Amino acid sequence: MDPKKFVAPEWGRAISTGGRQAYVAFVPASLPRRLDLDLDTVRALSAADQALGRLAGAGRLLPDPHLLIAPYRVREALASSRIEGTQASLSEVFDAEASGRSATTDVQEVRNYVAALQYGLTRLDTLPLSKRLLAEMHAILMDGVRGQERTPGEFRRSQNWIGSPENRLDSATFVPPTTDNMWPALDDWEKFAHDEAPQLPLLVRTALLHYQFETIHPFLDGNGRIGRLLIVLHLVEQGALPAPLLPISTYLETRRDEYYVRLQGVRERGEINGWLRYFLTAVAEVASDAVGRAEALMDLRERYRTALRGGRSRALEVVDLLFSNPVLTARLVANRLTMSPQGALNLLRQLERVGALAGPASGQGVQGLWHGSEVLAALEAPHGAAVVTGRSRSAAISAGDRARL
Repeated sequence: MDPKKFVAPEWGRAISTGGRQAYVAFVPASLPRRLDLDLDTVRALSAADQALGRLAGAGRLLPDPHLLIAPYRVREALASSRIEGTQASLSEVFDAEASGRSATTDVQEVRNYVAALQYGLTRLDTLPLSKRLLAEMHAILMDGVRGQERTPGEFRRSQNWIGSPENRLDSATFVPPTTDNMWPALDDWEKFAHDEAPQLPLLVRTALLHYQFETIHPFLDGNGRIGRLLIVLHLVEQGALPAPLLPISTYLETRRDEYYVRLQGVRERGEINGWLRYFLTAVAEVASDAVGRAEALMDLRERYRTALRGGRSRALEVVDLLFSNPVLTARLVANRLTMSPQGALNLLRQLERVGALAGPASGQGVQGLWHGSEVLAALEAPHGAAVVTGRSRSAAISAGDRARL
């Protein structure tokens, strides 16, 4: 790490550790409680606030918002894990969930992310966003996957580094603080998160919390994923979102090079407005995308329910199950609805007849995988792409429903 590049003392300084094996590490300054935002950043903040407000409103007004929480969590987990090099698809994650079979390492990493997020959301009822909560989530994230030997659930006791082609400290692009300097920085991070009278807007505080966590890099592995997890946790904890409906990593994944450049720009040159604009643009675009995707998914749900109305069947319950997990088996349906596997199989066939499911090859029995292809397509559409559900939304959602969304 070249110390001459770090010319913004208000954000930290590069120091030599001294001794025979001296190296240069970065010591972050305390997070600012006030900031001067330039005009472009203020505009980005306004757009992000409005988009986040629309998403929060949509989450509260959707007929069954809980149906979207599971797939949105998986989208966030998948994108965040891909930033770190994990290779898995949305359907592979849902396949593993439905079948109960052993997942590949990549899929298990995504499932661990989902489990860590769910744990964190539940734990917020009794424990605020804190060092302790992040450590508990880290233990879940790293359980049984690559990096599990790197002290899951424990803050590091040795030096780590980022961006070395040879995986060597002396050629690293960035070296986080030594452990002696890490702890004061973490204490300040926690105090900033718990400020009872903050003077900065919520989304700016969230962006700063993420930046500082990534700069401290307090774990030996998994820092990027934990740092992105804390974004949605902070927004939920502060009441800006009713549920984790903002898969922000879908934006960061597609612009990962700029993501790293913007973080490093603050450390080296104090380019905080550049980082804030990037982060706020991510929030605005992902929130708008999430509202449109929710509309499309509710369109599909209403179309399926309309096609199945008129009988006494429990097929409508299977429709709702489909939106929480777009891959089903007869055994899974039987367990969730407390019915016989044959009865569940009959319900799945009803959904196949109206186009909601694509059935497995014949002879696969109650463990055969049934795919909700249209639901998966709506979820897998690239960030920012138009989501097509097979027919006009106006045919399935009333004008009043669309206005509420």
